[in-house]
Amino acid sequence: MKTYNNPTKEQWAELIERPVINQEQLIEAVSTIINDVKQNGDKALIKYASLFDGVELTNLAISEKEIKQACKEVSQELKDAIQIAYNNIYAFHKAQQNQEEVIETVPGVKCWRKSVAIEKVGLYIPGGSAPLFSTILMLGIPALIAGCEEVVLCTPPNKNQEINPAILYTANLVGITKIYKVGGAQAVAAMAYGTENIPQVYKIFGPGNQYVTKAKELVQQSGVAIDMPAGPSEVLVIADDTCKPIFVAADLLSQAEHGADSQVILLSDNENVVKECLTEVNKQVAQLPRKETALKALANSKAIVLKSIEDCISFSNQYAPEHLIIASNNANHFTYSIINAGSVFLGNYSCESAGDYASGTNHTLPTNGFAKNYSGVSLDSFVKKITFQELSKVGINNIGKAIEIMAEAEELIAHKNAVTLRLQEVNND
Repeated sequence: MKTYNNPTKEQWAELIERPVINQEQLIEAVSTIINDVKQNGDKALIKYASLFDGVELTNLAISEKEIKQACKEVSQELKDAIQIAYNNIYAFHKAQQNQEEVIETVPGVKCWRKSVAIEKVGLYIPGGSAPLFSTILMLGIPALIAGCEEVVLCTPPNKNQEINPAILYTANLVGITKIYKVGGAQAVAAMAYGTENIPQVYKIFGPGNQYVTKAKELVQQSGVAIDMPAGPSEVLVIADDTCKPIFVAADLLSQAEHGADSQVILLSDNENVVKECLTEVNKQVAQLPRKETALKALANSKAIVLKSIEDCISFSNQYAPEHLIIASNNANHFTYSIINAGSVFLGNYSCESAGDYASGTNHTLPTNGFAKNYSGVSLDSFVKKITFQELSKVGINNIGKAIEIMAEAEELIAHKNAVTLRLQEVNND
């Protein structure tokens, strides 16, 4: 991690930049994959599985037999842990299910909203070097609570055409049965447009690398909804002199090990705190099984000393991190000024891993600065809000004249007539 001491605010714009690959090449590569899948369906998926993953697929769909076998292979200890996470995530998202009120805006005019589940949703679950079965809980549970009729799950297989047993067990736990051995941008294309085996969906969810993220952005242009731009993972830690450097280092590395294109940022108002945390980072990274991945991410990462914690908060709001950790005994004192973040972790014992797995909040969050205008996944992500209105004779009489005047001012006379005719009948009565 490169260290910066008291950079000027003019330098902040450069420091908040994320690592990116060539966008023109990325768009060209992903567009080629999407068009191939649109034209050639399953044949293209099988080709890309061989080309990118080194696996020769004979069947895209996971069978019931494979699901049953996977459930046997998962240890009881892991099943119990998944169940704890399930219960907490379910409770948090179930509480988001509100009964909308009927509002009488004026006498005789009633307005209300109804939540309706999106009928067909697709979930992309990364499964390469780190099979993210926890993401199935984060996406499958709100889909279940919302009442989505059809849930399709795509995840890449290993070279033996197998899916990690924990992924299949967790999918079965949340009631997902349509599971396909497809990864990468081609999986997004398959769910967006449908193939011989994979059903077309109306909205696609799930994190992924820059290829997956770009595929989601491109299919969105043709009318398929997506959850958000959710690319490489990131964390920003604000640490003061009451932090525990050993914890801070572990938090930074927990994100760095996600992928070489991940980014971690450490901010503090104390130069010694930064030095202590980076010393711990160097100690801990040497012990990680994913050391090489973490080191590549750290090469794109930064430790920055600023003049005050208030400046650290201000920098964070400009960066708009996916995960924000305030490593301080006084973390709650700073929450009022946090305006841009995907999910916030307060205090020395609120590790980001808790949100990733089992605290209850959702870990599918906006990255790359999109926390400035996107929220993380919630129950609302899986529903549409339909508005209703009902006008009685009294109601149309109360607001009819205003509608006539406004419609005429916009020179939309048919709009005006739709009201005028009703008013004439009401007044004749």
